[in-house]
Amino acid sequence: MRDFDVLVLGSGPGGQKAAIAAAKLERRVAIVERRNMIGGVCINTGTIPSKTLREAVLYLTGLNQREMYGQSYRVKDDITVADLGIRTQHVVGREIDVIRSQLARNHVTVLTGTGRFLDPHTVGVVDEHEREVKVTAEKIIIATGTRPARPDTVEFDDHTVIDSDGILSMREVPESMVVVGAGVIGIEYASMFAALGTKVTVVERRDRMLDFCDLEVVEALKYHLRDLAVTFRFGETVAAVQRRPKGALTLLESGKKIPASTVMYSAGRHGMTGELDLEAAGLTADARGRIQVDKDYRTEVPHIYAVGDVIGFPSLAATSMEQGRIAAHHACDEPLRGIHHLQPIGIYTIPEISFIGRTEDELTQQQVPFEVGVSRYRELARGQIIGDTYGMLKLLVSPETRKLLGVHVFGTGATELLHIGQAVMGCEGTIDYLVDAVFNYPTLAESYKVAALDAMNKIRRVERWEL
Repeated sequence: MRDFDVLVLGSGPGGQKAAIAAAKLERRVAIVERRNMIGGVCINTGTIPSKTLREAVLYLTGLNQREMYGQSYRVKDDITVADLGIRTQHVVGREIDVIRSQLARNHVTVLTGTGRFLDPHTVGVVDEHEREVKVTAEKIIIATGTRPARPDTVEFDDHTVIDSDGILSMREVPESMVVVGAGVIGIEYASMFAALGTKVTVVERRDRMLDFCDLEVVEALKYHLRDLAVTFRFGETVAAVQRRPKGALTLLESGKKIPASTVMYSAGRHGMTGELDLEAAGLTADARGRIQVDKDYRTEVPHIYAVGDVIGFPSLAATSMEQGRIAAHHACDEPLRGIHHLQPIGIYTIPEISFIGRTEDELTQQQVPFEVGVSRYRELARGQIIGDTYGMLKLLVSPETRKLLGVHVFGTGATELLHIGQAVMGCEGTIDYLVDAVFNYPTLAESYKVAALDAMNKIRRVERWEL
C-alpha cells in the first residue's frame, strides 16, 4: 500500500488542477510545494503579478484616458514601486488563499518542501530545515514549471541586471531600461515601463518581434510602443552586459553600447528539473530542462506524467490547467478527450493582443484562399466612449464555406473579446451567424458584426465579378 494514489510535484496551474481533478475522482492525493511558493511561478512571480502590475500601470498613469482628457493626464504624477506593489501583493495574497482553500476543500495533502526522486515510485520531500520525508505514490505528475534562463555572459545582481522574476523586487521605477529579447515576456514588460515614462530600448536578434502573430497587429503594436518612446534594435545580438556605478552597459556584437539604469534579460526559460534527480526515476530532460511526453502527458516511465511549462510549448497558464486535468484523469484510468486544437493566445502588452487560428501569412503559405473582414474601434460607439480609437478586430474567412479561419484582436479587452470568435470557430460556425446575431449596443463585441459584414461584402463583390 503506497502513501498516495497520485503525487503532484508543483502547485502552479497545471499541478493545482491535476491534484484537484484526481481528488474529485476520489483518489488519495498530495501536492509538493515550497512554503513560499503555493500557486507556483504563475501566482508568485509570473502571470498574476505581471498582469496585476499592468493594471496598476494603466490605472495610475491614466494612459487609457488620455484620448479624452489630453496627453498630460495622469492619476498620480510620481508613481513609485510601492504604488505598484500594493495592488500586486493584495491580488497575489488573495489568490494564494483561494488555492489553499481549494486544496483543503478537496482533501489534497500539501507537503511543504522540495521534492526529488529516490526511485520511480518514491519522492523525498526536503523542508526548509533540511529534513527529508519519504513519500510513495502509484502515479506521479511533474508540474515544476520553469525559471528564467541566465546566460554566463550577463552579470545578474537582481537589482540593476535582472530577469523577469526580478521585476517585483525593483527598488524604484528606472529612468531607462534595456530589455533583451522581444518575446512575449520582454514586450509585455517593455510596454509597461514605457507607459510609466521609462526610456526603453528593446534588443532582439531576430528581424521582428512576436513572429507568430499577425503582421498587421504587430506593426500596430510597434507603432504604439514607439509613440511611448520605445527604441527597437532588431537584428542585434547582445555580447555582454556589464554593471556600472550608475546602472549597466549593454554591449552588442555590432559594436553598439547602450547605457541604462536597468537591464532586463528575457531570453527564454529553463525547466525546473535540475533538483528532481530524474535519473533515479528513469527519466531524462533535454538541454533546456524540458521533459518529453506523449499525447496523454505520460513520460517515458508509464506511471509518471508531466504537464505545464516543464514540457515546453505552448507554456501558457491556460493550457497548463487543461493538461493537468487531462493527465490526472488518465493517471486515474478515466481518460478524457485531448485539448481542443483551437487554443487562444493572449499577450498582455499595452495595448493587448489576442488571437486564435491561423494568420494571413500561414494561410498564404498553405495556399488557402481567405477574405479579410476588419472592424476598427474608432468606428464603434463603445470605442469612442472608452477612448480607444486604435483598436481593431480582424476576421479571416473562407470565401467558400464562410467559416472563420482566424480571429485577431488588438486593443482594449482583446483577450476577453477573442472568446466570441473562439466559440464560433469551435462550433464550426460561419460569419452568417455573426451577421445575423444581435449584439448589445454599445459594446466592443459589436466589432464582430461589423467585421463579418465587411468580409461578407468583399466575398459578394468577388462573386459578382465572377459572373
